[in-house]
Amino acid sequence: MDAAIVTGVSRGLGAALAAALLERGFTVLGIGRSGNPALTGARYVFARLDLADAGRVDEVLAQPFGALADSRPASVCLLNNAATAGPVGTLGTLAAADVATSLVVNLAAVVALTNLFCRVFDDKAQPRRIINVSSGAAQTALAGESCYCVAKAGMEMLTRALAAEQQAPGFRAISVRPGIIDTDMQAFARSQPRDVLPSVDMFLEFHSQGRLVPPQVVAAKIVEKLVVGNVEHGRTYSYQEL
Repeated sequence: MDAAIVTGVSRGLGAALAAALLERGFTVLGIGRSGNPALTGARYVFARLDLADAGRVDEVLAQPFGALADSRPASVCLLNNAATAGPVGTLGTLAAADVATSLVVNLAAVVALTNLFCRVFDDKAQPRRIINVSSGAAQTALAGESCYCVAKAGMEMLTRALAAEQQAPGFRAISVRPGIIDTDMQAFARSQPRDVLPSVDMFLEFHSQGRLVPPQVVAAKIVEKLVVGNVEHGRTYSYQEL
């Protein structure tokens, strides 16, 4: 039995990843603010947690992580997928509380989840993998999305830090920039006025040119290439490589 932990399973890419993994016979622990009625079955467990409460990661998730470890899966993979697009706006216009929440959800919670994963799944003989769902925004600054860009860049550094620290032969940490996905996050970006999100035209063009890819298509590629396939420790993969 292979196992996977997926964050952000209530919708979008997270829901699609969980479904694709279940279809391949994985046992899946889904984490999110709310459940998804499409994700069911004996091999699916849901843990409710708002990642804005990153300080509660150990308190809420130590038990389900431990139960999964006790089931002795042949391999285990953590997919850090959950993210928030807000707050939108150029620096100088944002509320400090919104900045803090964004960085907590998009980065601090990811580090906390990774820390718990490394602590609970500490068998060096067990194949273990962490996949951080990043973005092209980790490399290309988007005006009005500074918090999101900063967090995604930090996530890719987390991948490299794991590669430096985790030297067991079966441990792999990678990032993936999954391309332009047809999700609520894209719709949210398209709805913003130009004075709030100066880069909004880019998101409008993605939609008008038909470049958005269904989350199910992206999820299937990630599972096939990055969860199941051979990967290079510490590397960031682009959608074009999937």
